[in-house]
Amino acid sequence: MVSRTVLSRVLKNAARNPRALRGFATAHPASPHVEVSTLSNGLTVATEAQPHAQTATVGVWIDAGSRAETDKTNGTAHFLEHMAFKGTQRRSQHGLELEVENIGAHLNAYTSREQTVYYAKSFRKDVPAAVDIISDILQNSKLEQAAIERERDVILREQQEVDKQLEEVVFDHLHAVAFQGQALGRTILGPKANILSIKREDLASYIKTNYTADRMVLVGTGGVSHNELVELAKKHFSSLPVSPNPIPLGRLSHPKTAFVGSEVRIRDDTIPTANIAIAVEGVGWSSPDYFPMMVMQSIFGNWDRSLGSASLTSSRLSHIVSQHNLANSFMSFSTSYSDTGLWGIYLVSENLMNLDDLVHFTLKEWTRMSIAPTSVEVERAKSQLKAGLLLGLDGTTAAAEDIGRQLVTSGRRFTPAQIEQAVDAVSVEDIKRVAQKYLWDKDIAVAALGSIEGLLDYNRIRADMSSMLY
Repeated sequence: MVSRTVLSRVLKNAARNPRALRGFATAHPASPHVEVSTLSNGLTVATEAQPHAQTATVGVWIDAGSRAETDKTNGTAHFLEHMAFKGTQRRSQHGLELEVENIGAHLNAYTSREQTVYYAKSFRKDVPAAVDIISDILQNSKLEQAAIERERDVILREQQEVDKQLEEVVFDHLHAVAFQGQALGRTILGPKANILSIKREDLASYIKTNYTADRMVLVGTGGVSHNELVELAKKHFSSLPVSPNPIPLGRLSHPKTAFVGSEVRIRDDTIPTANIAIAVEGVGWSSPDYFPMMVMQSIFGNWDRSLGSASLTSSRLSHIVSQHNLANSFMSFSTSYSDTGLWGIYLVSENLMNLDDLVHFTLKEWTRMSIAPTSVEVERAKSQLKAGLLLGLDGTTAAAEDIGRQLVTSGRRFTPAQIEQAVDAVSVEDIKRVAQKYLWDKDIAVAALGSIEGLLDYNRIRADMSSMLY
């Protein structure tokens, strides 16, 4: 069956799941287990073969997402993801679905702010068929007007479902205020007006501009042969166009994004909880501070009162919040993009009379990182982070995601051993240094939704953050 990753999953992976937040602190050569080749047109082919695997994942990672749009065309990349499964010049929609089902494969796609991904999981013997299907939907989608009109309603219903998920709404608003007036501040689905007005010409123009060989990585993991995949790439992708001014993978192809200290509040007293995200400017994928920032995020971790584990978690903040009944849950995050990021925390509370205390103690813990992080909490956070990053690589699809994302964002693959080494190298002094650099009296972005009357205004929160320094 043909399926698509919905926006909520994409945002959760891109914003909060450590496995999806992998970046690269230093440059390392590709792993001996990962073979990388580049075709004459600039297409990168990468494989991680497992000789005894009977299944494989193959996919194309494209260095283009909603960030490559304009205000007028915002939503085009995600719209294209839907249209890719509606038939090609060679395959009808029904024929495509039947072909995928007949070989027992799973075809999937998703769009994020900086990447678009199409991939398939199949039996080893069906890798050639899977590559043929992916190349066909990427290069030969019909983009029929009738299908475009039908898909508008599907996307609008998807948007309605996303709007019901408070966490997703808050994070979209957080991006909008932190990167206001800039590409990263736009949503992935785009505004309703755009969904209703995007034309076939917009879709075709996006493909022509962004679906170029030099911005793509063809990845195969599991039961694949590197030489075979290279030959399949030559067969199916050799006619891909090349950008007029090709830029190597992992290099900036757009102006640097500016972080804006600001806030947005949507008060809705029919929502019984206050849902608050607070963030400072984080780091990009290639920043030398990437892993220290990830470790610092792991120090705060996640906590949920309903799980009844407050006394067992290592985070000092979780003990404070639990002891004073300040929140239902919190989740720290470290979101990276090519040139910037968001580092912060998402808080949910029904204790509406003590929201100021919740924010105060949270920011106080942030400030403590600049002064006195302990070796015990740093080492524990490193162990937890390594477990999350490395255990998340199980399976051919997870490995393909890891390789594709890394090559697109940095041009290199950080091996599991190198990830472990980079995390192990983070010291208490590194945590103090990055906390002083990114948290110490820095501007913040705030997005709040729900019963938020008790939340102090922005200037008070910002002043409270500054006063903790003295």
